[in-house]
Amino acid sequence: MIWAVILGAGESKRMAEPKLLLPYGEKTMIETVIEETLDSRVDKTLVVLGFKWRKVRRIIKAYNVRIAVNLRFREGMLSSIQRGISVLPRSSRAAVIVLADQPALSARVIDVLIKAYSQRKKGLVVPVYKKKRGHPLLLDLKYRQEIGKLDPGVGLRQ
Repeated sequence: MIWAVILGAGESKRMAEPKLLLPYGEKTMIETVIEETLDSRVDKTLVVLGFKWRKVRRIIKAYNVRIAVNLRFREGMLSSIQRGISVLPRSSRAAVIVLADQPALSARVIDVLIKAYSQRKKGLVVPVYKKKRGHPLLLDLKYRQEIGKLDPGVGLRQ
């Protein structure tokens, strides 16, 4: 089973409200990302919330997604990845790590990652654009324990 883990725990430091609730088209940013993710080939979707999580949860409760709360969200993005991966079923094969503040992401991009993972049997699939790594990325969950031990202050790049 391949999960999408949508990271939506950030503090939105330059705003009084979570930027995920800003309008994007006819929906909010987080709703747009969830809909694109649900339209992709992932089997299940998990949304990791943190900053003002109750408010965001009220907006997304109608979607067929699981929600996890990262109370350590101030420690950075890796803490949300760790929280998300820790609640996925042990039988899960991989996780597509999706940023909740990228509403222009299309289901097609997620599907390309899943296809590359399925064909090449690599443990990590990272999109590259103009020689720069980007998001989303796909992690084989055989690395679950190693990711759980990483230092949130340093991040996933280690």
